[in-house]
Amino acid sequence: MTVSELAAKVTALMGRAKTDLAELVAIPSVADPRQYPPGECHRAAQWVADAFTEAGLHDVHLAETPDGSHAVIGHRPPPPGAPTVLLYCHYDVQPPLDDTAWTTPPFTLTERDGRWYGRGTADCKGNIVMHLTALRALGDDIPVGLKFVAEGSEEQGTGGLEQYVAQHPEQFLADALLVCDTGNAEVGTGTATITLRGLANVVVTVDTLAGEVHSGMFGGPAPDALAALIQLLATLRDPATGATRINDLDCEGGWEGVGYDEEQFRADAGVLDGVRLTGTGTVADRLWARPAVTVLGIDCPPVVGSAAAVPATARARVSLRVPPGTNPVAARAALTRHLTGAAPWGARVTVEDESAGAPFRAATDGPAYSALGRAMNEVYGKPMAFLGQGGSIPLCNVLAETYPRAEIVLMGVEEPRCLIHAPNESVDPTEIEHMAQVEALFLRAYAAAGSRGR
Repeated sequence: MTVSELAAKVTALMGRAKTDLAELVAIPSVADPRQYPPGECHRAAQWVADAFTEAGLHDVHLAETPDGSHAVIGHRPPPPGAPTVLLYCHYDVQPPLDDTAWTTPPFTLTERDGRWYGRGTADCKGNIVMHLTALRALGDDIPVGLKFVAEGSEEQGTGGLEQYVAQHPEQFLADALLVCDTGNAEVGTGTATITLRGLANVVVTVDTLAGEVHSGMFGGPAPDALAALIQLLATLRDPATGATRINDLDCEGGWEGVGYDEEQFRADAGVLDGVRLTGTGTVADRLWARPAVTVLGIDCPPVVGSAAAVPATARARVSLRVPPGTNPVAARAALTRHLTGAAPWGARVTVEDESAGAPFRAATDGPAYSALGRAMNEVYGKPMAFLGQGGSIPLCNVLAETYPRAEIVLMGVEEPRCLIHAPNESVDPTEIEHMAQVEALFLRAYAAAGSRGR
């Protein structure tokens, strides 16, 4: 099959790709039983298992992982002398957050202005469909061995698959590992992500009173726990620039790869007119080479229904992203010391560790990257770009430690306009089409390069 014939097959499969994605998006597979029934994740897992069985994988089954989620696992044996490639994705999604902020229902695939909208269209159900489309285009002419895994709790960060890999390393042994949970720098620019920031999350609680008291009778001298929390959180940023500032943590660093235009970033992030970006240095420095703190949520009395009372307790979930070269456990310890040491008015502060994941840097000098570069250039007509990623994928470090001789490639259909994790998530269907073609071409080119060994 020629390159043009393969491209035509992928194009012809795009109607089916849209149907697949619509069916997947309709399943609210949020891996948090406090928000959605666990049966929805099981339904999504079974959909994935059935689809990849039909696409030619063998023994596709659901395997329970230590956090209670189910990974979908399958394989296809290699032809004699051919290398093996692991295909990764995840079927769980972020919750939709505020349904009222969505222009269209979050769990209904909706086409608008050339894009497909819905929760998970890009992260990561769009990548599931990318895999399926590539395999269907190749048909029986798959020139490498395949191993496949779809994770069921990636968005919750509970580590089920990481633990499962450590317990069953033989099931995922491969020469190249395609971790398809990232994407391109922009639509039309084939990109591999070569660094990931790590993650250190904590929950901080501030207590000031034995219980709430009337703000008229006691407000003023009675210490307000919510105000104390706000003041405490404010110490995590430079008051002038908004840059992350945490005691005993290096918050400087520079990015040497492809940059990120500031105006493009403002547009991609939806920054309002007149609002300045936070931090110093280039956008790429701030995104990919420096720690970044974010307050993810606060527990306190809501505006509607709040009483005229001084809050006695308040808490916040704080996320710290850390770049390659920074130990996430040490960074979390520095964050904890900073928070407990900056408590105003003698307020009682407790910090609960939530999660930690190490940053990642890929080696790019092997045959898999060479084959991927050729495939990207063939499809997009320009050299493959290298970017960092502000997000964290702890599994990458587990894979790197478990399979030190394997090449790890991060790629996929996500790009800045997708607004992953936010309301109105979408995917550009041409990215599914083109990246499916890239994946199919990569598998052929990598087979020709032969096994690197493990």
